[in-house]
Amino acid sequence: MLTRILTTALLAGAAAGLLAALLQLWFVQPVLIHAEMYESGELVHFGGDAASHDRVEGEAHEHAAPHSHDSDASRAVLLVLFNVLTYAGFALVLVGLMSLAEGHGQQIGPRTGLLWGIAGFVAVMLAPGFSLAPEVPGVAAADVALRQVWWTATVVMAIGALWLVAFGSGLVAWGAAALLLIAPHVVGAPEPDVLIGPVPPEIGALFAARVFGVGLAGWALMGLFAGWLWAKDDRAEETTLTV
Repeated sequence: MLTRILTTALLAGAAAGLLAALLQLWFVQPVLIHAEMYESGELVHFGGDAASHDRVEGEAHEHAAPHSHDSDASRAVLLVLFNVLTYAGFALVLVGLMSLAEGHGQQIGPRTGLLWGIAGFVAVMLAPGFSLAPEVPGVAAADVALRQVWWTATVVMAIGALWLVAFGSGLVAWGAAALLLIAPHVVGAPEPDVLIGPVPPEIGALFAARVFGVGLAGWALMGLFAGWLWAKDDRAEETTLTV
């Protein structure tokens, strides 16, 4: 069973991580690079009239052009590796929980795997992101340790809430799930004393929206692949037993 969990998780995580990386390179990376140009001062937000802004932006692009190809290539490789490893790690947790659910009578397949993947996105990204959204470089932020503690607690509570929604019954279980989902946001995520940064808020909003969109696609694909691989192994075992 352990070998099956590891194999399913690694294959599903690697496939989803690769596809998510491609989506990030296409949709998220350009926004991130644009934000970094404001962080470095190559572009200036509210820094004069439109003509001077255009001049600064043109000079920034000119300055960045000679070294962009090498840096972009290495950055893309690191992004792909990071995504594959990250999604493989999350897939281990997801497939482990799917195996546990199957042991309690839950049928696992592509459709249920897709639902599990979406639930994973809600727990790991959407629930904490409701109060602690993805941020572009250069924005003011609270202490990293406090943010990590809050994020971890929120994810754990969201997983518990979703488990109660899926496998609990009655108003008590559903009420407990609602409390688990709401509690971290009532307490509130750690926030900086002053909200300030060089990046235009429109870019920050676009970055957060695209991170959530790519995250949903990645988690959904991971769950779909995991469910399909798990069901495929089940069919293979049934065929072997029949023969």
